[in-house]
Amino acid sequence: MKAKTPIYTSEWTLTIPAGGNTTNVNLPGLGSAREESRAPFANSNAFDPREIYKMILGSDAVREAATARLNEPDVKVGKPRVEIVDNSTVMTLSITGETGELAQKKAIALTDAFQVRLNELRLQEASRREAAMQAVIDSAKKKLDQAQARLSDYKARSGLVANDQIVQLSGNIEGLRRAQIEALAAQRQSNARFSQLASNLELSPNQASEAFILKADPLFQQYLASFGESSNQLVALNSKFGPNHPLVIREKAEREAAESALLRRGQTLLGRPVNQTIIAQLNVGGGSTASAREDLFKTLIGEEVDRQGLSAQAQELENQINQLQARLAVLARQGATLDALTRDMLVAETVFSSTIARFDVGKLDAFGSYPAIQVLEDPTQPDSPSDPNKN
Repeated sequence: MKAKTPIYTSEWTLTIPAGGNTTNVNLPGLGSAREESRAPFANSNAFDPREIYKMILGSDAVREAATARLNEPDVKVGKPRVEIVDNSTVMTLSITGETGELAQKKAIALTDAFQVRLNELRLQEASRREAAMQAVIDSAKKKLDQAQARLSDYKARSGLVANDQIVQLSGNIEGLRRAQIEALAAQRQSNARFSQLASNLELSPNQASEAFILKADPLFQQYLASFGESSNQLVALNSKFGPNHPLVIREKAEREAAESALLRRGQTLLGRPVNQTIIAQLNVGGGSTASAREDLFKTLIGEEVDRQGLSAQAQELENQINQLQARLAVLARQGATLDALTRDMLVAETVFSSTIARFDVGKLDAFGSYPAIQVLEDPTQPDSPSDPNKN
């Protein structure tokens, strides 16, 4: 009877590390990104990765790669025996060979081929995850670009770049209001001085204003001078000639014409009928007839100029305040829109940055779907054959 060929069995143990990893990346001003790789056995209801590894160890691809690593003619690496130890992270493996050394070589070659295959699968998984993550990044980048475009477009259309402009505009309005208060106070003081001067001239403020109007009109002053000269000339002629003398009659006609022109011009300027009494009351004299009354009136004229200037200044300030307040109301509404668009842009920026961070952190977890494997006990090299009945 022919003796059976002895069979040697090499045994070894693999383990999957039970710890998981958690990586945090801080994003200054934006938040943080967290990437967590769970421990392979953290959830008792989850599928045991050792079952997948058992299938990979017995796959044709791994066994063929192990056979190639042996570089032994006519020797093939068969399926190993894999046992999963319950309530642990351990896998026990065994494989047979015609000699103890060959069995050990098969075990080593199979383990190396298994590790290579796992690395290939991890690369494929990483490529798949990267493609999926890139799609998410592209989407986040598109939303960020859109948010930035909306914000930039609104700034260009509204002229509002930052809410600091609203604060600055409010400050400008307050400054104008203070200037207006000062101008109104100066105007009240000028009005008081004007009223006092008018009283010294025995004129009401309204009459003083009318006197100022008449004094400031060149044509009225021309008519007044003509009337005065004609009146003086007529007095001189009356002292020499009788009332029917041709020179007296002619001068009287000239004086009447000058008076008529003077009264018409005065009525036009004051908007009411005037006579010589009114004109005499409002006339302060001039030229050689300068007097204390005329000096007072000159002061009155200067005060009126100041009063009109202060009034115009106060009105201009009021106009500017109204314009800026209208602008402020518009900017306040635009500011709310600007805030909303800015928040949208910041949210999109945060999402994009955190997505990039998660992507970068995710690259650190190369063992997500295929956990790391470690050789807990190296393949043995048996000195004696195992049961002859084992295959």
